[in-house]
Amino acid sequence: MDKVNAQHDDHRLGKLVMGALGVVFGDIGTSPLYALKEALGGAHALAPQAEHVFGVVSLIFWALIIMISLKYVLFIMQADNRGEGGIMALVALTQRSLPRDHPLQKYVVLLGMCGVALFFGDGLITPAISVLSAVEGLEVATPMFNPFVVPITLCVLVGLFLFQSNGTERVGAFFGPITCVWFVAIAAFGLVEVLRHPEIIQAINPIYGIRFLVSDPAHGFLALGSVFLCVTGGEALYADMGHFGRRPIKLAWTWFVFPSLVLNYLGQGAMVLHNPESLQHPFYYLVPSWFLLPMVALATMATVIASQAVISGVFSATRQAVQLNFLPRISIVHTSDHKIGQIYVPVLNWGLLVGVVLVVLSFKSSDNLAAAYGIAVTGAMLIDTFLAFGVVLRTLKKWGALFSSLLLIGFAGCDLTFFSANVLKIPNGGWFPLVLGFSILTLMITWKRGSEVAAAAWNRDTVPLVDFLHQCETDDVPKTPGTAIFLTADPRSAPRALMHNLSCNCVVHERVVLLSIKTADVPYVDDNERLEVAVLPNNFFLMSLRFGYQETPDIPAALEKCQVCSRGFELTETSFFIGRVVFVPMDKGRKTISCWQLKLFLALQHNATSTATYFQIPLERVIEIGVRIPI
Repeated sequence: MDKVNAQHDDHRLGKLVMGALGVVFGDIGTSPLYALKEALGGAHALAPQAEHVFGVVSLIFWALIIMISLKYVLFIMQADNRGEGGIMALVALTQRSLPRDHPLQKYVVLLGMCGVALFFGDGLITPAISVLSAVEGLEVATPMFNPFVVPITLCVLVGLFLFQSNGTERVGAFFGPITCVWFVAIAAFGLVEVLRHPEIIQAINPIYGIRFLVSDPAHGFLALGSVFLCVTGGEALYADMGHFGRRPIKLAWTWFVFPSLVLNYLGQGAMVLHNPESLQHPFYYLVPSWFLLPMVALATMATVIASQAVISGVFSATRQAVQLNFLPRISIVHTSDHKIGQIYVPVLNWGLLVGVVLVVLSFKSSDNLAAAYGIAVTGAMLIDTFLAFGVVLRTLKKWGALFSSLLLIGFAGCDLTFFSANVLKIPNGGWFPLVLGFSILTLMITWKRGSEVAAAAWNRDTVPLVDFLHQCETDDVPKTPGTAIFLTADPRSAPRALMHNLSCNCVVHERVVLLSIKTADVPYVDDNERLEVAVLPNNFFLMSLRFGYQETPDIPAALEKCQVCSRGFELTETSFFIGRVVFVPMDKGRKTISCWQLKLFLALQHNATSTATYFQIPLERVIEIGVRIPI
C-alpha cells in the first residue's frame, strides 16, 4: 500500500511539475530570445570582445542565481498566504503582521497598488516583445520576411486574445509538453556550441562579471539594464505558487529550467565570441539552418504560452483588486465549472488587445521594446523585496531583525541597481510602462478615496440599527410575506434602502436579513467559515458573508447552504433590496474630494458593473431603490 501511495504521489508531483513548466516558466523561458542580444548589441552596443562577452554572460548567470534561485525560490516563496503567493498575498500577510492602526498600513496598501499597476504594464509589453522576438527569427532565415514580421506578430496576438473567451483549460494540457520541448531544444542547441568552444564555461566565474563592471563602469552599468531581461518573469514563480505548490516549482526550476537557460546563454556567448555577425540574433544563430523555420514555429508557440500566462495573471490580479476595492466592479466570466482560477474579463481583454496592437505598431521591433520592458518588472520585484523581507519574513518567520535586515539590504541593493540601470532607458521607451502604471495607480487611488468619501456620505444621516428595530416594534409595523435581504456595508446602521422601503410602503417583510459582504485577507474562505448569523428582535437577522480575495462573490450560492430559523432561502420567496446611489457634488465650500477626482470617481462608478450582476443575484429578484447623496 505504501508503495502504491508513493507511486501515486510521484505521478501527481510529475503532473504538477509539467503543469508548472507550461504556466510558470513561459515568460522567463523565452527571455533567451532577446536578453543577451540586447545586453551586447542593444541601444548601448558593446564590441563583441572576449572581456565583454564573458562579462555579460557571467552577469546573466549570477543574475539568475541571485534574483531567482536565492531571492524567489529559496526565500520569498517561504512567505505564502495559505499556499497562495503574489503581490496581494504579500500585502495581506504584511497587513496581518502589523497592528490595525499602525501608520505603515496605508503605505502597505499603496505599495500593493503600485505593484498591481506595474504588473498591468508587464501584461501589455510581455506579449508584444515575446511574440515579436520569436517571429523575428524569420529574418534570420531570409531577409525577404522582414516586411511581414509585424503583420504576422499582430495576427498571432489577435488570435490569442480572441481565444480568451473560451478559457485556457482545453489547451492547458498541451502547455507543459510544448514548453518542455522548448527547454530541451534551447538546452541542446546551447550545449552543442558549448562543446565546440568549452572555454565559455569560465564565464560562470563571478570574477569576469565584476571585472567587466569595474574596468568599464559606464558601459557595465548600462548593460545591467539589459542583463535584467534574463530574469523577467521570475516573479511568476511566487505568483503562481498557489496553483502548483512550492515543491513542484522548485524542482522544475532547479533541475530543468535553470540548467536549460544557462546552457543556452553560454552557447549564445560562445557563438558571439567566435562569430561576431551572430550578434544580430545569437539565439537563432545557434540553430542549424535546416531546423530554423521549425524553431521559429516552436518559439512562437512558446511565446504564445508565455503571453497566455501573463494575460491570465492580469485577469487574476484584476479580480483581486476589485475584491479589495482597489478598482470598481467589472464583469468576470468563469470559463470552467470545476477550476476556480479559470476566469475571463471581457472589458480588460479587449483593452489589452488594443493596447498590445498599439505597442507593436509603435515600437515595431523587440529591440525597441526591450527599453520599455525592464523598468516595470524591476519596480515590481523591488516592491516584493520590501514587503517580503521588510516585514513578512521578519515578523512571521521569526528570522530575527538582524538577519532579515541583511537580506533586505542585499536583495534590495540588487533590485535598486537593476532599477537604476533601467531608469536610464526612460527616454528610449521606458517612459511607457511608467505612464501606464501611473495612470492605473491614479485610477485605483481615486476609486479607493472616492469609495471612502462616498461611504462616509452614505452613513452621514443613517439611523442606528438598534433605534430602528425599537421603532418598528413600538409602531407595530405591518408584515408582508416573504424574505427581504438588504445589502449593507455598515451592520451597525439601518440600510437606507430599508428605511426608504418602510417610508414608501409602510410595511416590512416577515423575515428581514441585513447582509454585509466582507473580503478576507486570505485567498479562499472555507464554507464553514463563510457565514456568520446574529438573530435580532422582530424576526430580523444580521448576516455576514466572507469571500477570499481570489474568489468571485456568489451570494445565492452561499445562501443555499444557509439555514436561518430552521429555514433556508428559497429564491422565489426572497427579494434583494439594493440601494442605487447617485452621488451629486457638494457646494465648493464643503467638498471632501478634489474636483477632478470626483469627476473621475463618478465616471468609474457610472461604468462599474451593477451590484446585482457582480454578486450574481438573479435580476428578477432585485428591487433597486434610488438615493441621491451629496459628496
